[in-house]
Amino acid sequence: MSKSYRHLAAVAAAAAFIAASAPAAPASAANSFGWPVFPLFGYVPTDDGNTARADLRRTTVDYRTNETPGTIIIDTQNTYLYFILPGGKAIRYGIGVGREGFAWSGVKTVERKAEWPDWTPPPEMIERSPYLPRFTAGGPGNPLGARAMYLSGSFYRIHGTNAPSSIGSRATSGCIRMVNDDVIDLYDRVKVGTKVVVLPMSEQRVATGFRFF
Repeated sequence: MSKSYRHLAAVAAAAAFIAASAPAAPASAANSFGWPVFPLFGYVPTDDGNTARADLRRTTVDYRTNETPGTIIIDTQNTYLYFILPGGKAIRYGIGVGREGFAWSGVKTVERKAEWPDWTPPPEMIERSPYLPRFTAGGPGNPLGARAMYLSGSFYRIHGTNAPSSIGSRATSGCIRMVNDDVIDLYDRVKVGTKVVVLPMSEQRVATGFRFF
C-alpha cells in the first residue's frame, strides 16, 4: 500500500468518525440549500420558515376577556400569546416560554421596541452560561430574531427567534419567543405602553372558533 493511499484512507476514516459522532441537525435547521447547520450557543440558524406545529400558527379566535383591545395576554401554560381585538376576538400566536424555574406571571407594559435588535445577554445569563457571547449584532443569526418588544422593569422581551422549531417549548430564560413572521406581525400592531398580562401557569383560557390566515 502506497504512502499516499494510506494517507487518504486515514483522512476518510477520520471524516467518517466525525460524521457518525456529530449530532443530527433537526429538519428545521436546514437552510435553503439543504445543508445542515448545527446549533451555536443553543440557537439554530434557519431559513426562517414557520416550522412550528400547525396548532401554533397565527390564528383568529373567539376570546372573552375584560381586558381592552390592544392588550397582550400570554398563556404560559398552553404556550399561546393573544393580541386582543374588538368584539370578543383575539389573534392567537404560538410562543416559546420560560423553562422550569424561569416561568413567571404578572403585568408589564411594552417600554420600547426594536427592529433586528442587538443581543447583549444580561449578567445573570452570563453567570449561568459563561460560554455565551457578550454581544451579538442584530441580523438573521441573532437569537432575538427580527423584532423585540422590551417589557417594563425587567430583562424580559417578546422577541423573534432563529430557531422556529422551539415554538411551543419551554426553553427560554423567561423571555417570550415567537417565529419571525409572527413577531413582525405583532410588532406592527403593538404600541409603546401596551399592557402585557402574563397569566399564572395554573390559569388557562380556552379559545374557540379559530381560523388560519
